[in-house]
Amino acid sequence: MAASKFHFVLSLVMAISLTSIHGSSATRHLLQTSQPPQPALPTVPPQPKATLPPLPAMPNLPTATLPPMPSNPLPQLPTNPSLPKPALPPLPSTMPAVPKVALPPLPATPLPTMPSIPTIPTTMPSFPFLSPPPSN
Repeated sequence: MAASKFHFVLSLVMAISLTSIHGSSATRHLLQTSQPPQPALPTVPPQPKATLPPLPAMPNLPTATLPPMPSNPLPQLPTNPSLPKPALPPLPSTMPAVPKVALPPLPATPLPTMPSIPTIPTTMPSFPFLSPPPSN
């Protein structure tokens, strides 16, 4: 089964490569010929401009009169009663002392050096091709 898939893919590659030879030679032939003069495009006659009728005038709408706002003063909010503040018990004055810890000194080992990264070439190598056929 794998062999039949291989043969099918190989036959497709062969067919595409054989058809592209004719396409590339036809393209080269078209590039070597001179282009015919372009035909002049016909001019388009100007179109008449459409005129729209004027819009009707907006009618004057009556203005609504609003009743005056009441001038009653707003009621005052009651004041918050003062609440008693809770008394906290006193903190003990004899706290155990936190021992001081000394860290050992770090070893003075040098860091390993990084290997150099190879650079990627940015230019494409040129491949020798067959010379084009002479133009007539």
